[in-house]
Order: sequence, then structure tokens, then C-alpha cells
Amino acid sequence: MQALWMVLGALFFAAMGVCVKFASEWFSSAELVLYRGLIGIVFLWVLARSRRVALATRYPGMHAWRSLVGVASLGAWFYAIAHLPLATAVTLNYMSSVWIAAFLVGGALLAWVPVPGRDGSVPRPPLQGALVLTVLAGFAGVVMMLKPSVGANHGFSGMVGLMSGLSAAFAYMQVVALSRLGEPEERTVFYFALGSAVAGGIAAAVTGFTPASEWTWQHALWLLPVGLLAAVGQLCMTRAYASAKTQGETLLVANLQYSGILFAALFSVWLFDDRIDGLGWAGMALIIASGIAATVLRQRSLPRAPAEEH
Repeated sequence: MQALWMVLGALFFAAMGVCVKFASEWFSSAELVLYRGLIGIVFLWVLARSRRVALATRYPGMHAWRSLVGVASLGAWFYAIAHLPLATAVTLNYMSSVWIAAFLVGGALLAWVPVPGRDGSVPRPPLQGALVLTVLAGFAGVVMMLKPSVGANHGFSGMVGLMSGLSAAFAYMQVVALSRLGEPEERTVFYFALGSAVAGGIAAAVTGFTPASEWTWQHALWLLPVGLLAAVGQLCMTRAYASAKTQGETLLVANLQYSGILFAALFSVWLFDDRIDGLGWAGMALIIASGIAATVLRQRSLPRAPAEEH
């Protein structure tokens, strides 16, 4: 059953990407972040009350940092969705597992750098050659996917999409840290929604809101599913991880999140007539494979984690 919950969660997030794509025709990325946060606040407040989960926290600083990097990832991802094919933007955001693997490789390499005063008797960690190959494969997949986009003058959007995955990796690790401290998922996601509303509101105030004359209430209806699909998708993923009782089940759930890339690719071709050539499909497959490999290889380095945020 946990596998079904994860696939459903990935489907809801891909559907959210579709709504963001449509809504971005009338609203800026900052506005989308703002409205997603506002809808999430209401939804999660009601959910927390129904489950009798207190929203007061003893770790406001950690939630603030988690919200900061999470909002950076969300804003970059929404921008990428607006300016890139949906499949490309979603795939770049799912690079977070590869980025985490890169952090682990970087940490191991730093431990091998000679430092004056370091005790030579302390054993150095292994260089993790398999993770190195995984990271290289992931970024090779990025080059393969972005090659058509770069040719279409979308290089900057591609870099923003890649940075959304990098920021998501930082946010994911902070969620893991909060879960170690016993913070309920509803509380963590609530403060993320609050941070999204605040940051999105500030950014929209600086860059300017879309004039009311340029959109109608039919256009604004796209904003509602952006927030609701994100919240429901998060709940499905949370249920998937909660239902996984063994390490094998947890690993299966973590890898099934990549079904979201397939859903996004199908939506991209079906709804937006995006053309994905052979090189793009190959790059997408390589990123999925490297993400799964990174997830498997870092199981010993990270505890069982809650669902990654989108």
C-alpha cells in the first residue's frame, strides 16, 4: 500500500506542475509562491487542528532556515516550469538526491585534504567511488536534457531549474534534522507554507503584482489547485513513508518518487505539445537511474526520512 501512496503523491505533484504552468501565463513566480503558501496555511491549520497537533515549536530558527531554502527551491522551480518544458523543469528539480550524493562525496574529499594539526591517526572516510560515478552520471543526464533547451535560448532557465534541485537538497536535509527532533510533519509543512506566503508576498511587492485588468477569476482558479495538490501530494508521500516498516520498503518508497518525472513527461507531451527527442529521453532516464542509485548508496549515511517537499 505504501507504494501506491507514493505513486499517488508523485502524480499529485506532477499535476501541480501542470497548474503552475497554466497559471504562470497570468501570474509571476513570486505570486504563485505567495498563493501556494496562503492556501497551504489554511489547509494545514485545519489539518493540524483536526489531528490535535500543536503548531507552536521550540525550534523556530531551524524552521526559518528550512523555509528559506525551501522557498528558494520552490521559487526557482516555478520559474523553471514557466520557462522550460514541464518534463525538463520537473526532472531538474528531482536532482536533489544527486546533489545530496555530491555533498557526501565532497565531504569525503575534504577529509582527505592535508590540514596542519590534523591527527593522522584518525582514519579517513572511503572516497565512495560508486557515489562519484552516480553524481557524474546525474550531471551527464542534465547536459543531455538541457542541450535542446540551451539551443532554444533557455540556458538561464535551465540553470535556475538546476538550482531548484540544489536548494531542495538543502531543504530535504533540514527536514531530516527536524524529524530527528520529533517535529510533526504537519508543523514542519505549516511553517514552510508560512514562509512561502511571507517570502512570496515580499517578492511580489518588490517586483509588482499582476494588474487585475490582465487576469480574470477563471485565470485565478488555477491558483487553488496549486496549493491543494501540493498539500495532498505531501500527505500521500508522508503516508507512504509512515507505512514503510522495513528498510526495503522505505527504499522502494523513496525510489518510486521518481515516477513523478514520468507523469510530468506524459503531461508535457499531452497537454503542452512539448517535443522530447531521443537525447532528452535518454538524459531523463540517466537522471532517474542516478537518483535511484544515489538513494540506495546513501541509505547508510542518512536516516529514514520523511517525504521531500515540493
